[in-house]
This record gives sequence, C-alpha cells and structure tokens, in this order.
Amino acid sequence: MATVTTAYGIGTAALPATRRTPPRAATPRGRRASPMTYRRRRIAAAVLALGVVVVTGQAGVALGGSPLAAPERTPTALPSSRLVVVEPGDTLWSIAVRVAPAEDPRPFVDAVSEARDGAALVPGETIRWPS
Repeated sequence: MATVTTAYGIGTAALPATRRTPPRAATPRGRRASPMTYRRRRIAAAVLALGVVVVTGQAGVALGGSPLAAPERTPTALPSSRLVVVEPGDTLWSIAVRVAPAEDPRPFVDAVSEARDGAALVPGETIRWPS
C-alpha cells in the first residue's frame, strides 16, 4: 500500500491571488443629505431619548420609588408619641409594658412593628412610641 502525502504550497500558489479594486472617488462637497433625512434623524433621536427616559423611570419605580422623593429611613411619627431608648434585652412587648403598664400592649406592639417594617431592635436606639 502506498501513501500519498500532499502539503499546501507545493505545486500551488502560497497565497490566494488578490484582486485590487480601484480607489473610490471622493464625495463631492455639494452633495449633502436632504432636509427630510435630517428630520428623520432628529425624530429617531427624540424617540430614542424618550425611550431611555421611560425605561429609566420604570426601573426607578421597580427599585423602590421616585428619585425626587425624600428618603424616609425612620418610622412615621404618630400624632402623639414619645421617644423611648432601647435597652439591652428589650423587646417591643417589654417596652410596651414599661411605657403603658395599665393598657393592653398588643395594639402598640403591632403599630410600632408595622412602622419599623419588622426591623430588629438595637440597644441604644431611640424609637418613637405611640402614646
């Protein structure tokens, strides 16, 4: 059995032949886009800008509100409230019993827990407690 081996380049051109194209003539200065083309470009740019504004606004709403709104990091103050300093080991229930021992603590605990969105108490923190 005989084996035939061929190698690229032996008996053929090493590189494919290139075909040169003549250089293109420069665009004459007097040839400009028509006013209608400029109008279409402006409309396309305006639509694109409006789309960016709408998408940005929807993303802002999805991420948590308006960028123009003031940040609210503290619970809203109730009409009549007092400030209470959280001590180590305190719970909302123990604070409610300490602040108003003669009343049912459940409505106060529910109101403060809802206002804090269930956030944990930190010793030394000052919270507003409804009176």
